[in-house]
Amino acid sequence: MSIDRENADGVELEWDVVLGGLRFPEGPRWHEGSLWFSDVHAGRVHRLDVESGTAQVVAETDTAPAGLGFLPDGRLLLSSGSDCRILRREPDGRLEVHADLGELASWQLNDLCVDPRGRAFVGDYGDGSAPPDPAFPADLLRVDPDGSVHVAAFDMHFANGMVVTPDGGTLVVAETRSVPGRLTAFTIADDGELTGRRTLCEFEPHVLPDGLAIDALGNIWVASPFSGELLRVSPDGRVDLHVRVDNPYAVALRPVTAGASGGGELFVCSSPDWRPDATEDNPQGVILRAVLPA
Repeated sequence: MSIDRENADGVELEWDVVLGGLRFPEGPRWHEGSLWFSDVHAGRVHRLDVESGTAQVVAETDTAPAGLGFLPDGRLLLSSGSDCRILRREPDGRLEVHADLGELASWQLNDLCVDPRGRAFVGDYGDGSAPPDPAFPADLLRVDPDGSVHVAAFDMHFANGMVVTPDGGTLVVAETRSVPGRLTAFTIADDGELTGRRTLCEFEPHVLPDGLAIDALGNIWVASPFSGELLRVSPDGRVDLHVRVDNPYAVALRPVTAGASGGGELFVCSSPDWRPDATEDNPQGVILRAVLPA
């Protein structure tokens, strides 16, 4: 289904800076009362107390950490981008190699998503090109809890943000550099195989879907950095809301808590530039927060 901007509601939110001075924040996940995210070009993973604005570095690597996810027992998985490995953070803070994807990955790992059974789905850049050059198709990979690696889907056009639906039965992947940009959905079989590949939503040419988040009703929030907005896509693939925000590369949701007056909180990883050289001497990446209406 294509975006119908004329019939999509718009809403203005008040955005506050929770944390600044980052090179390129990505992969935000709300977990156990904190916001976890990667600062890719700084090689760090942070756990952020959003009330105090205090960030703790929980992992460091010089291999461009990107996507984050959590195993059912709470241990962190992170995609170690440039060496094509998935690292696992143990309770004592040690980083262990969870899986080596080097034999199947094309170039560099991107975002990842962990399903309720502990299977990690991992995107691949394909090559080092950037728009407007066409994307080099690459496979979506799956890492099972035992560390074994499998091809989950062929010929993805820059698989980026990913979410699993609340029932655990569907994986949705942003193909940032397909033409047009789209969300692609798969049914997750009991053994982790992906079937029923289908297009959930296609976007207008200026929308390159990046990071994703999903709410309890199955609505998918899509970060669109180059059009400067978040788009909300309903479970049936209809864009029904767009929210203006500067340079959103990824988005996370804090669920509604008992007694809260709002409809949860949105967190956005925002940066004026994604290139490593441009952010080295002048880190301007920020974590933004806004409260959703009830």
